[in-house]
Amino acid sequence: SIYGLKQAGRCWNKKLHGKLLSMGFKCIQSDRSCYIYSDGNVQIIVPVYVDDGTAAAKDPGDIDRVIAQLGESFKVKDLGPTEWLLGIKIERDWQAGSISMSQRQYAVNMLEQFNMADCKPVTTPMLPGLVLTKEMGAKTEEESKLYKSIYLSAVGSLMYLATQTRPDISYAVGVLARFNSNPGVAHWNAVKHLFRYIKGTLDFRLTYSKSSSPVSFVTYTDADHGGCKDTGKSTGGYMVMMNGGPVSWRSKLHTTVSLYTTEAEYVAGVEAGKEAKWVRNLLLELGYGVQDSSVLFMDNQSAIQVSKNPEHHGRMKHLDLAHHWLRDEVASGTIRVEYVPTQEQLADVLTKALPRPTLQLLLEEIGLRGS
Repeated sequence: SIYGLKQAGRCWNKKLHGKLLSMGFKCIQSDRSCYIYSDGNVQIIVPVYVDDGTAAAKDPGDIDRVIAQLGESFKVKDLGPTEWLLGIKIERDWQAGSISMSQRQYAVNMLEQFNMADCKPVTTPMLPGLVLTKEMGAKTEEESKLYKSIYLSAVGSLMYLATQTRPDISYAVGVLARFNSNPGVAHWNAVKHLFRYIKGTLDFRLTYSKSSSPVSFVTYTDADHGGCKDTGKSTGGYMVMMNGGPVSWRSKLHTTVSLYTTEAEYVAGVEAGKEAKWVRNLLLELGYGVQDSSVLFMDNQSAIQVSKNPEHHGRMKHLDLAHHWLRDEVASGTIRVEYVPTQEQLADVLTKALPRPTLQLLLEEIGLRGS
C-alpha cells in the first residue's frame, strides 16, 4: 500500500498485528491496540499507536528480546526508557515510587501558535456563571470568516490537551466545542480566557503513586441538570481514579433532555458504570483481575436509590430500558454505588465552571498539581 492512502493505515495494522501474533502476543478485546504476552512469570504489555509503541515488562531483558524480534521485520528505533509519548512527557521518581505525565511543551507551543504566549494568567478555565449560547454566534459573513477557522483550530488543539492530561479543562473545551459551526466574539473571548488559564498552569501534571494493595479503582460521576441553555440538556461527567490520579475521564452533553435532577444524575451514572465495567475488563485481560465490587460515587441520594431499587417510578418510567443496565450491574455485585458529599465529588470539575477555591481543592484531590 502506498504511504498516505486511505487504506495504508489498515494495511500497516494488519502487518504489525500478524507479526505480534507470530511472536506469541495476544490482542486483547478491551482495547484492540494493546497486545499482551504471557508465559509463566514472563508478562509483556505492548500498546501501539499507529507505528509508535511502548513495551512494559518487569525484566528489561524481555523488552530487549521483543525489540530484537520486531527488528527482524521492521526498521525499529529504540528510544530507551519512555520519556516522551505522543507529546506527553513522562517522569519517574524512583525513590517516591511515583510517575507523572504532563504536556507543558505542547501547551507552550499552542499558546505561541495563537499569539497568547505573553497573555496574563487567570485562575479558572471558564468564568463561573458564564452563559454561552448559539445566539452569540457571528451575525455577518465577514465576522464568520474572521473567527471560524481560528476557532476550530484552537478548540481542536485544546481538545487534545483536555483528553490526555488536563481533566480540569475538559468541561470548558466541551462547552466551547458546541459552537464550532458558528462562533462569535463571546465564544472566542471564552477561548482566550481558557488560554490564559493554561498560561498560569503550564506546570500542571498528573501524578500516580505506587500502591502495595491489590489493583483497585473508584469512579466518580456527576451531572449538571439542564446546563445547556440552547437545548435544555444536561452535562454529565465521570472520572476513574487509580493510584491517586485519574486514568479515565469524560465530560459530555447528554443526548436527551432530563426532566429532573435525579434523572440527569442517574443517566450520568449509567455512563460512568459502563466505563467502570470496561476498566474491569481491561484489567482482567492484562492479568490484574478485580475481585471486589467497583465503587461508583454519586452525590444524589435519589439517583443512588434508583440504581439499587425500582424507586421513584412515576418520575423514571419514561426512561429507555437500556438505562436500567446499571441496576442489573448493582444487583449482580459488579458495581457498588455509594454516596459522596458534593464538596468531595471529584467529577464536579467535569460538569460546571467552578469558582477558584472549589476548583483548587478538587484538583489537589485529583492529583493534578504544579511542580
